[in-house]
Amino acid sequence: MFTGLIQKKGVFKGMELKNGGASIEIGCTPWEGEPLVAGESVAVQGACLTVVGISSAGFTADVLQETLDCTNLGQLKRGAPLNLERALRLCDRMGGHIVGGHVDGVGRLELVGKTGRDIKLRISCREEEARYIVRKGSVAIDGISLTVSAVPGPRLFEVAIIPTTWRGTSLGARVAGDTVNIETDVIARYIEKLISGADGSVGLTFEKLINSGFSTQP
Repeated sequence: MFTGLIQKKGVFKGMELKNGGASIEIGCTPWEGEPLVAGESVAVQGACLTVVGISSAGFTADVLQETLDCTNLGQLKRGAPLNLERALRLCDRMGGHIVGGHVDGVGRLELVGKTGRDIKLRISCREEEARYIVRKGSVAIDGISLTVSAVPGPRLFEVAIIPTTWRGTSLGARVAGDTVNIETDVIARYIEKLISGADGSVGLTFEKLINSGFSTQP
């Protein structure tokens, strides 16, 4: 689990395809205080990856074919900046929102513009992601916890980026037409499943609310 607060910016150094998956090489400075260890999870551009090798110049991580299918990691060019975040510890502050590191899909930057000192991004996405995106809700873009500032169309949404986030993450290298990894709010997805009965149950009913102590009126 992650919070969407980027801890370090890395560099894509290459990817090796092997056995139906891949291994990605990431360049970065060492983490201070608590070095990376093999087997731990790191979110790379919002995708949770397992560290398999560590060096003074960075680390390598395995990438599932499922991850390649759902993200833009396979489209990265050598030297591209990468957002990095280590997994959340129970003692850490929850500064962003709950981010699983499980990217839902790839969106497209339709607009990169200025609004005063800040930067506005307009992003198009599939209906599968758009249904969970609401104004003032949370969304992770390339692993960054952001607040949706506007929803101007059925498959469009906007986020506002402060200069610190723009400079300190891979977003600063983005231009209109680029792709981004999108992870929607997992809580919204659980609520939808509970209410709709998508698991084969009858969904949320007054009887369930009464039995759970949330209501006394049918």
